[in-house]
Formats: sequence, structure tokens, C-alpha cells
Amino acid sequence: MIEPRATGANPEPAIDEEAIGRFVSAALRLEETVEAVVIGQPDVVRETIIALLAGGHVLLEGVPGLGKTLLVRTLSAALDLSFSRIQFTPDLMPADATGTTILREDEAGRRSFAFQAGPLFAHIVLADEINRATPKTQSALLEAMQEHTVTVGRDTHRLPAPFFVLATQNPLEMEGTYPLPEAQLDRFLLKILVPFPGADVLRGIVQQTVRPPAAVEPVLDGDGLREMMAIARAVPIAGSIVDYAVALVTATHPPSTESELVRQFVRAGASPRGLQAMVTCAQVRALLDGRYNVAVEDLQRLAHPTLRHRILLNFEGQAEGITTDAIVDALLQAVPVP
Repeated sequence: MIEPRATGANPEPAIDEEAIGRFVSAALRLEETVEAVVIGQPDVVRETIIALLAGGHVLLEGVPGLGKTLLVRTLSAALDLSFSRIQFTPDLMPADATGTTILREDEAGRRSFAFQAGPLFAHIVLADEINRATPKTQSALLEAMQEHTVTVGRDTHRLPAPFFVLATQNPLEMEGTYPLPEAQLDRFLLKILVPFPGADVLRGIVQQTVRPPAAVEPVLDGDGLREMMAIARAVPIAGSIVDYAVALVTATHPPSTESELVRQFVRAGASPRGLQAMVTCAQVRALLDGRYNVAVEDLQRLAHPTLRHRILLNFEGQAEGITTDAIVDALLQAVPVP
């Protein structure tokens, strides 16, 4: 486990080569533990861990059966944190996730109202098939994901810290799905696409089915995770790198771009949260690569998962079958590299 190097409620880690070494060692150990169960998806596992260490939520999209839920459950088992699962269905109500106020009676017969916390009150929350619930229930997560609080009636309740929502969703073209509200999409740090595995990976899945791996043991606790998050936030970023990130996000907006593809097919570009997501995730990626500085490559590798769900296509773009990944590809070609 990574140990805090100072005492107090919010210990500040000593940022030196030793701290960076502990960060990389713990992160790789966590990655190896997850990949021992979730085989053949190294990029998906790496990006999910990057989001976790950057302190953000993750949206995993893919057709059923690709191991999205398995990834989240394995990651939660590798972390010594509380875990809950919410199965999103069309009849799920907001109170089923957040909790509600109930009437209780004590031994003396006195009655009083008390808040009964819902499954949202955990460090890691698996929002399984989140786009199968109605927009009303999906919107119940807005406050929790942004402010880490839940308001029921006149009372506001704070969620555990750290708090992560790891959601899975099926492609919108599938039966019985509802598109997530734009405000909720923007609260996900990364949207990660889970691809269909190749033949070699499928053979490995068969072997794992016949000989299941050993139970996953925790490799990182809450204190260690918080220290790693603090170390990542301290990674320096040069002014030219910040300018490049700003240019990428600005170029997603039709009035401010030189890209013909954006002007023709994009209705609205990425929000400032997209810029924050790109920068904070780039800090984590730099450390995982053994560097204590953010490079252009870090931003470029994270442009798709941080921007693809924050770019809104217009009707013409949807009719032409343009993807937001194609928009990001065009921006990476158009925006000058410092």
C-alpha cells in the first residue's frame, strides 16, 4: 500500500522520485490485477484506471457480453472500498438510487422521520446499463456526480469520499435504450468504447471459462488512492501544452474553428469540463509513462475519450453518419502542435 507521507486530514504527498515510483508501482499492480480477469482489453483497462486516478467518472459503451460489468466488478474488488450496483431499468425511480425519507417507530412507540440511504452511497457505484432507465431517473445522478451530495427534501447528504460512478451502456441503436441527457454525459470524465475482441482473445476467454482465475484480492486502499490522486494533480504542465489543450477544445466549436468538418456537422462543442478532463487525465498518463511532465502525446491519446461524448452533432451530421471520433481525428490533424 502507498502510505501518506504527512499527517492530518488532508496529507500532502512529497512529490519526488520515490513518490513517483510508488505511484507507478501501485498503478501497474492494480492494472495487472484487473487484466488477469478482464483479458484482451488493455486500452480499456488503462483508460478506466486513468480516470479513477484523475478522480472522475467513467462511461463504458459496448454491445452486451463484452465484459463491461466484469471490468467494474473486478476493479472494485481490487480496491479496498465500498461497492454497490444499481441495475437501471425503465421502472427504476430516482429514490431507488438516492434513497428516501421513511417513517420509523422506536421501542417506545415514538415515530420519527429518518433518511434511508440508497445504493448511491458507496465509494464505487456500478450504474449498469444506465441508458435503459428513463431520463428522469438518469437525471437523479446529476447532483451526485458533480457535487458528491444527494438532496432529499430539505436535507443534503454527503456521499463517501472518494466517490466514483462507473456506468455501462449499450449503443443507442439497441432496443429499449434512452439517450443520456447532455448535462449528465458532460459529468463523465471519460467515455470509453469497448470493442469486440479478436480471435486470440476469444480463445483466452474460453480458457478462462474452463479454468476461472483466483479471487481478486485488494491491492490498493482508500488512503493510497487519495495520495495517488494528489500526486497526479501536482504534475507540472508547460504553458505551451496548456495552450494546445485549449486550442483543441476551442476548435470543437463551430464559430471558433478552422475545420470545415466541425462547421458543417457540429451543433455544439466541448465544455470547459472537457478541457479539465483532458488535462487531469494527461497528468496521470504522464506518470504511468514514467514522466513527471505532460507531453503533447498525452493530450492526443486522451482526446477521443475526453471529447467524444461532449461534441454534439447537428441533424446533418447524424444523417450523414458522422461520428464524433471522426471529428476529433480531424481536429488532431488541423490544430497545430506546439
